[in-house]
Amino acid sequence: MAFLGKLLKKGIKLRETLEQDYTSPLDLQKNELRKLLITAKDTYFGQYHYFKTILNGFKDQDEHLFYQYYKSNVPIYSYETINDEWWSKGRQGIKGVTWPGKVKYYALSSGTSSASSKYIPVTTDMIKSIRKTSVRQLLSISKYDLEPEFFEKGILMVGGSTDLKFNGRYFEGDLSGITTSQVPFWFQHFYKPGKKISAAPDWNQKLNEMVEKAASWDIGVVVGVPAWIQILIEKIIAHYQLDNIHDIWPNLKIFVHGGVSFKPYKKGFEKLLGKPLMYLETYLASEGFVAFQDDLAHESMKLVMNNGIFYEFVPFTSENFDEDGQVKADASTYKIDEVELDKEYALLMSTNAGAWRYLIGDVVKFTNLAETELIITGRTKHFLSLCGEHLSMDNMNRAMEMTAQQLNIDVKEFTVAGESHGGLFAHHWYVGTDQSIDESQLKSVLDHHLKELNDDYKVERSAALKDIFVTVVSPQQFYQWMKQNGKEGGQSKFPRVLKSERLESWQTLLENDVI
Repeated sequence: MAFLGKLLKKGIKLRETLEQDYTSPLDLQKNELRKLLITAKDTYFGQYHYFKTILNGFKDQDEHLFYQYYKSNVPIYSYETINDEWWSKGRQGIKGVTWPGKVKYYALSSGTSSASSKYIPVTTDMIKSIRKTSVRQLLSISKYDLEPEFFEKGILMVGGSTDLKFNGRYFEGDLSGITTSQVPFWFQHFYKPGKKISAAPDWNQKLNEMVEKAASWDIGVVVGVPAWIQILIEKIIAHYQLDNIHDIWPNLKIFVHGGVSFKPYKKGFEKLLGKPLMYLETYLASEGFVAFQDDLAHESMKLVMNNGIFYEFVPFTSENFDEDGQVKADASTYKIDEVELDKEYALLMSTNAGAWRYLIGDVVKFTNLAETELIITGRTKHFLSLCGEHLSMDNMNRAMEMTAQQLNIDVKEFTVAGESHGGLFAHHWYVGTDQSIDESQLKSVLDHHLKELNDDYKVERSAALKDIFVTVVSPQQFYQWMKQNGKEGGQSKFPRVLKSERLESWQTLLENDVI
């Protein structure tokens, strides 16, 4: 990172960043799709969906015709459809299915949308794109007043195991494990916890080894999912009997987080610090590096539009999605120049890993069209609308943050489920905290903030949504559930909304009082 430090202090920007700064979003995205189609035109997928015909649309004077061609020839794909029809063939060893060559890696998604893990292809081109966007985000911190010595400090990246499973045809594991196993040579000196600890398949073993090594590291940046980073820091503080993490890492200045909203965790997290941190959000999905926060003054993230991904946006409405969050076949879709402010869109991605018009499951909202900045507001299947309350994941995170602030409690995890109640409906919240709190007070405050944030919820609370229930449980029960479901540590997240089989397994764990 030494040479990066020199670039940072000079305010150097990569060509791709300058390109995005001085090119219209439509032109960037049009060029990106053209490159993707040209590269994949001779794949089985490209031939079946007439990529060469679609490419003719780019030559027309009508600058929007290419998109009409694309939509007409390629349907919207869910994971189930693209996996069954295409990606599964790649896992059988067939080359050139949806992207040229053989796919060597598959990322196991955290599986928050369905009961089983998903196998997302990860190509060499995609790994290069992720690496390049990561450097772009690092270079974006040149605008902050950081001393030159800071850029010599370690970067602790807490992710999945780099000891990937090989089945004879391909490697599989967390995306974080795949990308970390490919770290460039110039970064290895700064990267912590290092190759040996990163390869540990057991999460508790990895945690303990990081705690033992912590005293020998000089960490400046921490990267990871908030819940797991908080657990690690708590263990380090307890092991060395510290007042806060800055007693052992005095140069820690930046926390790069992603995967889930940081809002509900922030209050508890900051109790572990000796001085303020800079918080930078990153949007690295299993399908690619989508966006990152490059300005501390903005809570939103800048969409990366020229690094191997073409985006489409589906208005997240009942016209386009059913009550289970499944996209309808005739759903309306828009490209980047057609989106509007403050409207929720489900995200479709076409990528240099061979995803095409693929519904990744995230719902976003644009906060600044000129800078193409957005926030993640939820998941297509992580919302509650039993009777028209339309409660989004963003509503849930914000309400819990406000509740924790008002009651001065540290909420480490939470989830919510819908259930029948007296012939109508209710929400059941499960809140993970080690502190003593009156459940009736917690219920009242949480319900109040939800009504403040969501008018539909407020209306339905006087109609079909008859009640909400709140159960306070140990945070350890959340971690135990994740362990039982093979989602302990790394990039795994506890689902904000529990339905069907997942709700049953959660209730079983609580009934058995397993910790």
